[in-house]
Amino acid sequence: MTEMIVESRGMDVRIGEHLALRGVSVAIDAQDFVAVLGPNGSGKSTFIKSLLGIRKLAAGSLSIFGKPPGQSDPMSIGYVPQIKTFDRTFPALSVDLVANGLTGRWPGRISKLALSRATEALSHIGADHLANKRIGSLSGGELQRVYLARALVRRPRLILLDEPATGIDVSGEADFYDLLEAYRREQELAIVMVTHDWEAAFHHASRILLLRGEQVAFGPPQTALTEDRLREAFGHVGHAHSVYGSEAHD
Repeated sequence: MTEMIVESRGMDVRIGEHLALRGVSVAIDAQDFVAVLGPNGSGKSTFIKSLLGIRKLAAGSLSIFGKPPGQSDPMSIGYVPQIKTFDRTFPALSVDLVANGLTGRWPGRISKLALSRATEALSHIGADHLANKRIGSLSGGELQRVYLARALVRRPRLILLDEPATGIDVSGEADFYDLLEAYRREQELAIVMVTHDWEAAFHHASRILLLRGEQVAFGPPQTALTEDRLREAFGHVGHAHSVYGSEAHD
């Protein structure tokens, strides 16, 4: 039986007096790649922060590995934020940043175990060559890969990504999503990814969570990214026509 990783029922989340999310009910198992889509302000990042235990529920229920958010083993969850808050002038190497995912602090000296794990994580995503580059010299795409390795160094069973393609050029995006999908299959873990990229979501995700302050749809791309659903979420369809196009209706 496939392990249930995330399960919510009627989940509401308030930020102050604002009801940021309403009525979200999902079931995500160990083999799911879930893309979270919606217009700006639709609650996408709020959903991720709820899974991390940063945002508290106002109503409904939410469990991660069968426990309330924030109560499961922190090493079981890897997180890649959209905004990188560290000082890029800090004289650290990429391998230091990856090892930071294990220790939670900048090491003065990396232990042999942490170095081995960090090098392994970089190797898994084809970024061995970045290990000894200073973080201040990394391109946007390279930095995203290093942050992904920082999440993977924990050997998590759930990876949360908030706009992971930010800073990556168009040619690098496809490689990044292919890399994610290959790693998910190899390690049999769940991925929840916030994105604005409808086409990447359609071609890589096993399920789509479509939001507009409330849950518009949750299901396979072919049923969640229909023209009616997209109009309900975004108020228009626009360039998404090529996404759901003939494949969604075959």
